[in-house]
This record gives sequence, structure tokens and C-alpha cells, in this order.
Amino acid sequence: MLVFIDESGDTGLKVAQGSSEYFVVALVTFEDHDEATTCDQRIELLKKELGLRPTDEFKFSKLPGTKREAFFDAVIPYSFFYFGIAIKKSALHGKGFQFKESFYKYACSLVFENAKPYLKDAIVVIDGSGTREFKQQLDSYLKRKTGSGVIRKLKIQSSHNNNLIQLADMVVGAIHRSLLNKSDREVYRRRISSKEMSVQVWPK
Repeated sequence: MLVFIDESGDTGLKVAQGSSEYFVVALVTFEDHDEATTCDQRIELLKKELGLRPTDEFKFSKLPGTKREAFFDAVIPYSFFYFGIAIKKSALHGKGFQFKESFYKYACSLVFENAKPYLKDAIVVIDGSGTREFKQQLDSYLKRKTGSGVIRKLKIQSSHNNNLIQLADMVVGAIHRSLLNKSDREVYRRRISSKEMSVQVWPK
């Protein structure tokens, strides 16, 4: 099993001063490695179809609506599912949330808790350029939280070189958009609703 993770928003708590209202993490799962490879290839082909360069990334925040929709239409036929957690930062209390890495680890643990019944021996790939020490800390933290047999190993890779992390970026962007007061807030998440297993807003 392969799992790809990305986030949307920031971990800053000063919402009134410009920080995002939500910090959102999405977890995209493929049970079959061949299916993941085929989806990866389809995303690569879509870049050509949309006139993008091979080095360009699909990033939800930087794409116009038509290309967002084209992306989701292209990946819908493939067998993947997603889970999401949206943390409403204005409702948070406690000093631990003031530290970026602690906040991020906790958010990941929440989405893994919801996905745990569906995960087995997963290879987890997370976007980012974190240090080796942070990778080890996150790996140990998530394995401790989820228990044995859920996560086999964790990798940190750049989304620039991984189309399936870009898929996670697009999914988490669609979730985040659905929570905001925007005219297109329902367009993208509705388009991939058949892939949604769980999206939790926390705390309630």
C-alpha cells in the first residue's frame, strides 16, 4: 500500500493577522502499486495535454479553475481514496500548537487515526524538505500512534519530482477550498467525492 500526504494552509495561530483559518492535511491511498504507477503516468501525460512543461507541478493554489477540473477529471478513473483533517486554528488551546513541527505531527496523527482501519504495511510519502532528524521523529511518532503493521516506512520527497504528491496537493487544496467562503467552494471537492472516505473538521 502506498500513502501520499500533503497539507494546505499554515501552522501559524494568528488568524486575525493573516494566518490561514484552517490547517488541512490530506492522505491519499493506493492499495495497488501498479494502479499508482498508471495514475502517475496519466498525470504526466496530462501535463502535455494542458501545454505544461514536464518540470511544471500541479499545485491547487496556482492553477486556474479549468485546469483544476481537468486534473480531477483525469485522475477519477483510478483506484485511490483520501482522508482529510481540517484543524480550525481559532479553536485551539495549548502551548504545543505554537511549535510548527509539533503541530504538523499532531495533524498527521489525527488523519492517520481516521485512516488506520484501512491501512496495512503502508509506505508513506510526505512532501517536504525536512531534516533527517525530523523524518525519524515523524516516523517514530506515527508508528507509535498507529501501532504495529500500519506503517512500514516513511519517506520525505519533493513534490516537484513526484506526481502522486501533486495529487495529494490537489486533493488537500480541494478540501481546503470547500471550507472557505468562495464562489467555487463546492466545485472541486464535489468532483472527487467518490474518492472521499472521511474529512473531519477538528475540533468541533
